[in-house]
Amino acid sequence: MTGSWEKVPFGDTGLRVSRIGLGSSYGLSDVEVERAYERGINFMFWGLRRRGSFGRGIAKIAARDREGVVIAVQSYTRVASLMSTSLDCVRRSLKVDHVDVLGLGWWDDLPPERILDAARKLKEQGKTRSIVISCHHRPSFEKMLQTPGLDGIMVRYNAAHPGAEQDVFPFLQPGAAVLGFTATRWATLMDPRFTPEGDATPRGSDCYRFALSSPHVHATLAGLRNGEELDEAMIALDRGPMSEDELAWMKRVGRAVRDKAKAQQVIGAFDRIRSALFGARRAA
Repeated sequence: MTGSWEKVPFGDTGLRVSRIGLGSSYGLSDVEVERAYERGINFMFWGLRRRGSFGRGIAKIAARDREGVVIAVQSYTRVASLMSTSLDCVRRSLKVDHVDVLGLGWWDDLPPERILDAARKLKEQGKTRSIVISCHHRPSFEKMLQTPGLDGIMVRYNAAHPGAEQDVFPFLQPGAAVLGFTATRWATLMDPRFTPEGDATPRGSDCYRFALSSPHVHATLAGLRNGEELDEAMIALDRGPMSEDELAWMKRVGRAVRDKAKAQQVIGAFDRIRSALFGARRAA
């Protein structure tokens, strides 16, 4: 498979999004946000850390082309009455009358009805055009995907964590939007210390291409810090889908990353137990 990626429909939300969405949490400046937009990246995710410079970039773009930019925000509130207040604050900051995607953040089970009702009301009021939900507990997605009012999901999907292929994607409903995240697995997929002997170490663009090569993923988030990392993400858009050989390579690297991470967790747990035991003996 070859060819560059263009914008695609984001499920049945009526939105057309670039295959890569920019996350606000890592330091990308307003200048780089505008440069990305000029290059064709129109999906802007003002998420957990709403950095001012990133927000200014969104506001500048929205002021001259509101219909051309897709603005997504995330709400982590567990208090339904605060959701509207938070979204109103976002709209004032970005100088827009609505956002395009409202994310319900980090629910490992279906949210209570009061949260869902608050989000649905914001959509009815025209303050958001669509609602998606993020989850780290993959078995919960089956129920979420059958819930009225939810337009799509945010799911962790990368070469080290491909479990969505079995646990989530088979349960997708027609028209459900799918946004991937942690495509680089917090940069460990690009760390040569984790790469199997004889294999090349992936670049950032390879990680994004892997996630986007799934026919189920409409877009994936990129947490970029600077212009150099933005350039690398844009290379992914130019290169397009991976070949079968490339996908097999990424999965080999992903398995190695996952296995070494598990080994480090075991060693870390052992060290904590040993420290606790020796500390207790010294105290005695």
